[in-house]
Amino acid sequence: MNQTAIITGASSGIGLALALEMGHQGYNLGLTARRTDRLQALAEQLKAMPSMAGRQVEWAAMDVQKTAEVPKAMAQLIGRFPQVDIVVANAGANQLTGVGKGQLAEQLDMIQTNLLGAVATVDAAAEYFRARKAGHIVGISSLASLTPIPKQAAYCATKAGFSMYLDASAIELQRYNIHVTKILPGFVKTDIVDNMEQFPFLVPAEQAAREMLQHIRKRRNTGVVPGYPWRALKPLLASMPRGMWRYIKM
Repeated sequence: MNQTAIITGASSGIGLALALEMGHQGYNLGLTARRTDRLQALAEQLKAMPSMAGRQVEWAAMDVQKTAEVPKAMAQLIGRFPQVDIVVANAGANQLTGVGKGQLAEQLDMIQTNLLGAVATVDAAAEYFRARKAGHIVGISSLASLTPIPKQAAYCATKAGFSMYLDASAIELQRYNIHVTKILPGFVKTDIVDNMEQFPFLVPAEQAAREMLQHIRKRRNTGVVPGYPWRALKPLLASMPRGMWRYIKM
């Protein structure tokens, strides 16, 4: 049987790129996001791919900010497939925010989406996989979980929290034959943040998606994207001098 993956936040950015990459590889796909017009267009694009002939594509509206609704929405989408093998908790938000600059609402909004919504998604996936006694959970965290970035305090906090949740979940769920992969992207060119070109080692979303899928298929515990140069730099991020940020205009 061909593998089936559900991707949250599939209407844009990394989620969209990963859905298209998995479509090229012939996965059955379940897609969720808030913007149903984009989801429907993506589903039609996937169905038109030669590699998706005979494959199943389903989509459903889901807002991970509404955490109480996530379990039901996930269960309904999962129920449209004979079985689901992979759930990718990708839905997220980001924007530059300043601490003490009247942007508390924006910071709390990111926490609701990136941390609470992601936790709700992983928990719903784990419930299904525990009953099935097999499965693969993929969480899209960030290298920002490892180092403080100015004007990204809330974003860094959400990704650090989600990373820890994924790490603890991996230990807890292994007895149920559930594997957890944590993906740590660096700077990826999407429409999530303006002026991304100011950040170092920026890569297109398509390249990031290809590398992510390699990590997923190999069921790695942690995948750093792009591998070069961030795999080598990853151990240094936690102790990176704060002064280096003066050279990056934000």
